[in-house]
Amino acid sequence: MFTATLISRPDGLETALVEALRNAWGGSEAVWLSRGEAAEFRLPEMPDNRWDVWEDLQRQAVDLVIQPSENRKKKMLLADMDSTMIQQECIDELAAEAGVGEHVAAITARAMNGELDFEAALTERVGLLKGLPESVIAKVLAERITLMPGGATLLATMRTAGGHAALVSGGFTAFTQAIASRLGFDENHANILFSEDGVLTGEVARPILGKQAKVEALERITARLGISESDVIAVGDGANDLGMLGRAGTGVALHAKPSVQAQCEVRVNHGDLTALLFLQGYARSEFVEA
Repeated sequence: MFTATLISRPDGLETALVEALRNAWGGSEAVWLSRGEAAEFRLPEMPDNRWDVWEDLQRQAVDLVIQPSENRKKKMLLADMDSTMIQQECIDELAAEAGVGEHVAAITARAMNGELDFEAALTERVGLLKGLPESVIAKVLAERITLMPGGATLLATMRTAGGHAALVSGGFTAFTQAIASRLGFDENHANILFSEDGVLTGEVARPILGKQAKVEALERITARLGISESDVIAVGDGANDLGMLGRAGTGVALHAKPSVQAQCEVRVNHGDLTALLFLQGYARSEFVEA
């Protein structure tokens, strides 16, 4: 048995569209998780024209996800930070303060799209931050970093249900610690920027936390908690997230790069982070506001 979930921005999902698709696929009665925003229905089998319909719905600003109905509610959230739990790339914001913003942002975009080796690209970008006052990190956090909509509600709802939340980033601990504290993550893991006498040295601690390290975090944390990888919902947007997205029970490509989406079964382009709750079968009436 499968469950089809349709998600849009508030008031963007029409009843007629949900019913037309349910009838075409022979689904069970539709259940509205949030009227005008999210609905689901069950299917006996995976439709052959799934991706054709997905593409058509994308043009209507509606996300479609079809997944096995069993074990949808997860016990753990594993999340990327940059452009996932926050709306920016931290290294790009630091680079802007250092006067090399456009150059670093271009490298970041290529790395996140899988065009460059992540570790080499990170090393190059961090090198361009050499000489930047360490105090700029606090300035960037206060003035440039904004949370991705829905993140606080996602964390509060899953943790209230007994879930564990881990933030695993290819960014830096100076940012993950602040964001994890703000949103209520149980733990956070990221790279360490080196500084000396209050100034960034342009170096990062080894080993660099990249794609494989995120997979290892998934393995390590689930083993420690005594749960299965199938009990995890993971979310990310870049090429360095593909390993953990592929291994988790539900791997969500959120507003992801095209090359990343192409390798993921679950794609959210129009909903915010509360879409991860709809995908697990939570109704908006069950959401816990932080």
